[in-house]
Amino acid sequence: MLRPIFPAVLAVAFAAVAGIAISQEVQTGAQNGGQSQAAFQNMTPEQRAAATRAFLGLGPEPDKAAAARGAPLYQQACAFCHGPQAHGATGSSLITADEVLLDDHGEHLAPFLKKGRPEKGMPAFATMSDDQLKDISEFVHLQVEEVANRGTYHLLNIVVGNRESGQAYVAAHCLSCHAAEAFAHFGSRFRSAEQLQRGWIWPSRAGSGTNSGGNSRDNSLVITATLKTPEGDTIAGRVTQMNDFRITLVDSAGQTHVIERKPGVDVEIRDPLAAHREMIMTLTNEDMHNVTAYLDSLK
Repeated sequence: MLRPIFPAVLAVAFAAVAGIAISQEVQTGAQNGGQSQAAFQNMTPEQRAAATRAFLGLGPEPDKAAAARGAPLYQQACAFCHGPQAHGATGSSLITADEVLLDDHGEHLAPFLKKGRPEKGMPAFATMSDDQLKDISEFVHLQVEEVANRGTYHLLNIVVGNRESGQAYVAAHCLSCHAAEAFAHFGSRFRSAEQLQRGWIWPSRAGSGTNSGGNSRDNSLVITATLKTPEGDTIAGRVTQMNDFRITLVDSAGQTHVIERKPGVDVEIRDPLAAHREMIMTLTNEDMHNVTAYLDSLK
C-alpha cells in the first residue's frame, strides 16, 4: 500500500498533475482532460477528498470521531514537543515520520507510543490505555491527511468584495473583449462562488473542439494557429500539441499536420485566453474579490 506523500513531494506532484491536465486539455481539445477537470470541480468537498485520496494512493481514511477524542490527549501529552498540529516544535514534525506513515489505525503507532523512545528524549506513555493511544494515532493521521489531501480543504465564504468596485473593474478590463450581454445571469451558471471565481479568472476549455462522435462543439476557447512554411504553404487549424520543436494541428477537414518548428516556419498562435493570462499577472486579491462579488450578484 502506498503511504501518504511528504509535503515537499506533494507540491511537486500537484505541479506535475496540473501540467498533465493542461497538456491533456491542449492535446485532446478538452475532450478528456477538460471533462475530467469539470467533473472534479462539480464534486462535493467529500467527493473531491475521496478522488484525491484515490489518485495519490493515500492510506485508509482517518477515523474523525477517534481523532476528535484523541485531540485533547495529543495537546496535553505531545503538542509541546511536536506542535499543536504535529508540524513540529521543539521536536520533529510527525507529518513525515516513518512511525506515522507506516501505520494505518494505530496498530503500530500505539505500541510505539506505549514504549516511547527514552534514549532520544521521547517518554513512554505506559499509563495510557490502548484505546487512548489509538485515538492519538488517529489525530496524528488526520493532520497528515489535511496536509497531503488538499481535496479535504473546505473553502469559507469568498464573496467578500465590493460589488460596485467589481463592476468598475469589469467595465475597464473585460468589455473590450466581452459583450456586456455575456455577463447576464453570470452568477447562476456556477454551483458555488468558488467555481465562479475560478471560472472568470481562467475559463475552462471544456467543451471545445469535437466530441467523441465527431460533432462540433463550441470552439470559442480553442487554441488555433496559422503556419507558413518556407515553401510558401499555409496551414491553419486547432492546436493539439505544441512545444519548442514541433506543433501539431488539426485542420478544418480533420486532417492532422505535424510541423517541425525549424527556421523559416512562421507560426502565429491565437489563444482566446491570452488576455486572461496577462490579467492574472496584475490581478490583485482586492480586485479578485470585488469582481467575484459583482459577478455572483448577476443571477
